[in-house]
Amino acid sequence: MIDRETALAALKAIETPAGGDVVSAGVVRALTVSDGAVRFVMEIDPAQAQAFEPIKTAAEAALKAAGADAVSIVLTGHTEKAPPDVRMGKKSEPKGPEPVPGIARLIAVASGKGGVGKSTVSSNLACALAQKGLRVGLLDADVYGPSQPRMLGISGRPSSPDGKTILPMRNHGVTAMSLGLMTNDDQAVVWRGPMLMGALQQMLFQVQWGALDVLLVDLPPGTGDVQMTLAQKARVDGAIVVSTPQDVALLDARKGIDMFQQLNVPLLGLIENMSTHICSKCGHEDPVFGHGGVAAEARKLGVPLLAEIPLHIDIRLAADGGAPIVVSKPESAQARAFHQVADALTESVLA
Repeated sequence: MIDRETALAALKAIETPAGGDVVSAGVVRALTVSDGAVRFVMEIDPAQAQAFEPIKTAAEAALKAAGADAVSIVLTGHTEKAPPDVRMGKKSEPKGPEPVPGIARLIAVASGKGGVGKSTVSSNLACALAQKGLRVGLLDADVYGPSQPRMLGISGRPSSPDGKTILPMRNHGVTAMSLGLMTNDDQAVVWRGPMLMGALQQMLFQVQWGALDVLLVDLPPGTGDVQMTLAQKARVDGAIVVSTPQDVALLDARKGIDMFQQLNVPLLGLIENMSTHICSKCGHEDPVFGHGGVAAEARKLGVPLLAEIPLHIDIRLAADGGAPIVVSKPESAQARAFHQVADALTESVLA
């Protein structure tokens, strides 16, 4: 069966009217290879549309000769942006949220404040959904504190065969992308808002995610540029808000919930993390952060309480070791809490 490298090699034998192959000239965009089918866009000058028709035909023939079962090529053109027509009072309409190609559902995992275990929830939930047979992606959008590479046990730099499309990493059945894979462990990301927004859009739309049933987006804490950009640029099917039971965390969680309401993103439910501390020696449960605050907030909002996840050393050790608790100890009580969330999402949003 044809793979991406074989497809690119076949296309490099196809020349443009100006000389040079279509890959090196940057004509080939958004190339995907899945189950023997090759799909991509040829981005050209609209004035050259007729000249590129035989090139399109030659590309189809070359790919089928290289082993492709099906080939889909779309010719698209770009033109310089026309100035606004002031006399007619015309204004360009802003583009609304768009679906990420190949992604059936996109779910944001958020928190009002840091340190409540949102990234731990994200990695375990991604692995739990993958264990149910779903095709799962995880985008680590916490650009200032990317932790998913460590939690999922992935390392190395993502490759980009054409200099435009980024190939994500994969482990535990989860396709993942994180800014942490592009920086050193001790390197700070010192960026202003526009750079954050650009990085998020690149990780959403220029990563070769393939066909996924769900893409989880691990957001940074708070209500800033990354959250707004995600909701304005991509179609978000819903958000999960993670909080600890303590009042200070709930104060910030309410702000996060209000943000999603303002951005017209459905709230799928709340998760109470670090609900009770379980002693690893005797099994005694102690609600060190209080208990029941998130459940009360969920009842007030009329949304599900998806799970109460305990504060347990095994969850922390599993995350630090690169194999989330649902992978390293799938039958444990701690893992069952994350499977509870996966079951709830599968029955509602992912059905």
